[in-house]
Amino acid sequence: MRVDVPSGWLEGARRVPSPNHDARPEGVRPELIVIHAISLPPGEFGGPWIDRLFTNRLDPQAHPFFREIAGLEVSAHLLIRRDGELVQYVPFHLRAWHAGVSSWRGREGCNDFSIGIELEGCDDRPFEDVQYERLAGAILALRRAYPSIAPDSLTGHADIAPERKTDPGPHFRWATLWAALGTTGLT
Repeated sequence: MRVDVPSGWLEGARRVPSPNHDARPEGVRPELIVIHAISLPPGEFGGPWIDRLFTNRLDPQAHPFFREIAGLEVSAHLLIRRDGELVQYVPFHLRAWHAGVSSWRGREGCNDFSIGIELEGCDDRPFEDVQYERLAGAILALRRAYPSIAPDSLTGHADIAPERKTDPGPHFRWATLWAALGTTGLT
């Protein structure tokens, strides 16, 4: 995998541009990767719903849960589907709206300096092996493209917003990811 740094797009990812982004603060580069999990409707996989949520086209009448999230303006940089498909919504040099109220190592506002990667999944089910493979490939490509992302600058959404979020959840195998990245974990 390779990131085209000038454009901020991951080569080979399906592009679904989201309007839910803006510029990072001046002089701020990506320094952190945040792992998320998403399924729409909750606990269901596949379908067009994640793309529609991140592009503000989710029909609140299509499912009862969608009425609860109608009007949300959220996005992520990248989604890794259950079958390993990569979908990119926001160029990496821009700020996606994925973290919300958050803090990492005492620094507030993680959207400013992070890249958000969603895995299609939920708290109560394991992720697929291909998702770990694609995630590791994407992380390595991002680290090559953005040297500002240190090897220990990788976390879960629950770690930066513990009062609000639980993803990527208890079934996420951090050891599998660390092994794929060639490390034993955080230092």
